[in-house]
Amino acid sequence: MSHATPQRTVDYLRISITDRCNERCLYCLPEGFTDWKPREEILRYEELIEIARVATTLGFRKFRVTGGEPLVRRDVEQFLCDLTALPGVGQVNLSTNGLRLARVAPQLAAAGIQSVNISLDAIDPALYNRITGGKVADVLSGIAAAQSAGIPRIKLNTVLMRGVNEKQIWPLIEFAAKHHLLLRFIELMPVSLTEVLTDANFFPIADAQRAIRERTAMVPDARRYGNGPAGYYDLPEFGVSVGFIGAMTNLHFCDACNKMRLTADGKIRPCLGHHGEIDLMPALRPVLDAGHLRELFLQALREKPLEHSFRDQYQPGRVMTAIGG
Repeated sequence: MSHATPQRTVDYLRISITDRCNERCLYCLPEGFTDWKPREEILRYEELIEIARVATTLGFRKFRVTGGEPLVRRDVEQFLCDLTALPGVGQVNLSTNGLRLARVAPQLAAAGIQSVNISLDAIDPALYNRITGGKVADVLSGIAAAQSAGIPRIKLNTVLMRGVNEKQIWPLIEFAAKHHLLLRFIELMPVSLTEVLTDANFFPIADAQRAIRERTAMVPDARRYGNGPAGYYDLPEFGVSVGFIGAMTNLHFCDACNKMRLTADGKIRPCLGHHGEIDLMPALRPVLDAGHLRELFLQALREKPLEHSFRDQYQPGRVMTAIGG
């Protein structure tokens, strides 16, 4: 049974296995960012498995492996196999920028990965490169490889930025429809040390929905496509479902939040939009103390806030790559 707090059920843990990223993301990393953790401060795979083992005793059944970019870490495929095989684990999903996905998609499918979220903030090659520093062709190859490998669900995530990629809404919808993919538009959040979120570049999901309705009908889609907060609409004319994640403008965004995050350096973060973290390292090193680890998890569950602080002049303490997607 999932662990219930007085407010809601929490059964979903997002595990960051690296703070490294193989792209310079416009809304995440400043140019020339070098503040990476030394390898010895990053959790080892065996430590991550022990944390997940304790989490399952508290009712956590759903796990998402993130980063940074998780596919830059060596032997990630074996770690995913070990995680999916752990008793009590119901599903393991992955978030990636997609740039390395083509190389490992068959191994991910073999490991039992059920869903992959792929960041795709533009389909136009020049604009994609401007936003991320990467090549969109590599991402598109990764998407095709994931589909060919038979990964059950592939979702595209697009962070909306006014003056940057709002004109990509329709090209992305058409791409998702052509390739039978789920697409989600996400509001920009204050999760970057570059402080890029401003009134000038914030693009609310309501504006995206308005732009879509000007061209086609949107029908509420009550089907569940994952474990997150997205609300979905079917676009019958295009044969595609589009999701919207509005952390800034949806006043009920946190009502059903069922997740916590584990950072690559061993901190449990009950809420992305709060600075509060609980350090698990004392229960892991120099030797594992499973009882202490369990108590720290319970403390984190007790401290999970009712809602985020993004609307209260929130200033991030770390870049998103260090927290986990």
